[in-house]
Amino acid sequence: MKNPFLSLEYEMAIENLGDYYYEEVIPAEFPQHILRFANQDLLPLMGIDRNSVTENDWIEAFGKFQRIRPCLALKYHGYQFGAYNPQLGDGRGFLYGQIRGQDGLLYDFGTKGSGRTPYSRQADGRLTLKGGVREVIAGEALHRLGVNTSRCLSLIETGESLWRGDEPSPTRSSVMVRFSQSHIRFGSFERLHYLQRPDLIKNLLDHVIYYYYPHLTTSETPYIDFYGELVERIALLSAQWMGAGFCHSVLNTDNMSITGESFDYGPYAFINTYDPLFTAAYFDYGGRYSYGNQPLICRWNLELLQKPLALVIPFEALQTKLSYYDNYYDKFYHSFMIKKLGFEKLPDNLGKNLVTETINLLKESQYIYHQFFADLASQFNYGWHENPDLILENMEIKSSNLQRWRGLYHQALENFVREELDNIKNNLDRANPQIIPLRPIIEAIWHPITSEDDWQPFYDLIKALTKI
Repeated sequence: MKNPFLSLEYEMAIENLGDYYYEEVIPAEFPQHILRFANQDLLPLMGIDRNSVTENDWIEAFGKFQRIRPCLALKYHGYQFGAYNPQLGDGRGFLYGQIRGQDGLLYDFGTKGSGRTPYSRQADGRLTLKGGVREVIAGEALHRLGVNTSRCLSLIETGESLWRGDEPSPTRSSVMVRFSQSHIRFGSFERLHYLQRPDLIKNLLDHVIYYYYPHLTTSETPYIDFYGELVERIALLSAQWMGAGFCHSVLNTDNMSITGESFDYGPYAFINTYDPLFTAAYFDYGGRYSYGNQPLICRWNLELLQKPLALVIPFEALQTKLSYYDNYYDKFYHSFMIKKLGFEKLPDNLGKNLVTETINLLKESQYIYHQFFADLASQFNYGWHENPDLILENMEIKSSNLQRWRGLYHQALENFVREELDNIKNNLDRANPQIIPLRPIIEAIWHPITSEDDWQPFYDLIKALTKI
């Protein structure tokens, strides 16, 4: 039987741009190939029957990298912690291929840990097994929470020993394949500005619009309309992170996608309690990429993107589009939080007050952020519709805002007849999984992997994260 991954119809989208944008590379050869994670849920989107794929198929394509198209290390620069760095590019990954999904969209297979490239600098181009495990967990958890995110397609342990300063070493190695719409970054444009190549910026804009914003191809002003829609998409993404209680940790411009997807997870973390100052990365000493700073940083990154785009788009038009960011963010955040509270829609003033008081309650009480919403879902009952004192009566929340919050939540419930309460319960269950991969949970599943090579807790966690 043919390997279904090698039988896909790969497109030459990036390849057709030319080598100004990438460099062909050769994948590393690994001493071992053990399939640790295979994302069966993504196969139908590729038009692949789950029953037609063997373990060896995964390993041949995404561990040994048998392939149809050349592997392309993409070129980009970026602002890292506010400082411009022209020494970037795909240093431990490449674009394995691009396919058209069953939904008509173009998708990338992008590797991580697949070996050295011309942009590796002094690094080994490898990925630790723990780093791969963490990225699998991030993608699946965020997808379940309704965040626009890349997802891991596969994770293969590769049998090498790696030395890292932030993990007990030697540590185990892996190679991962990421499934996302695009690996074109803000930094892809910033590199072309650094080179002062407006012609290449225009080519890349044409490419991005054709493949990822095709509805703009008939616009009279496609470039500025692209930027305007990107502003909206990034505002949505930052609102989703905030509502999901997620701290990305390294929001450099080379980690920002032009499709508005979340990707490239480093030392991320889900917050424990509501704390805008929470910082996930141990090396982020000033808290630049703290949880509460994320909307502002995303806006700043969009502002930095104006530099290259202004070589082909009027600067004033870019500024006008960016001015809508705050309104977009407020609208998307409000909508995300209303859904976490169980509602599709509420009267504007009531909805805004309820979201505000929910945050005030979480901030003052320091109740576990995700547990609050999970408990709201698990304890919900019809009695809340008649008596506000019954709302979350079994939770020990120490806050002077509790009674006011209960009153507002009861007021929201009164907008619906009793027969509609099942819909609210279903909304709560969909928006609020009972398990969130806080750092102690990730460490708890990592320990049996290192001590006994026991992967069952990891698989159990993935199953729990994706359960609706």
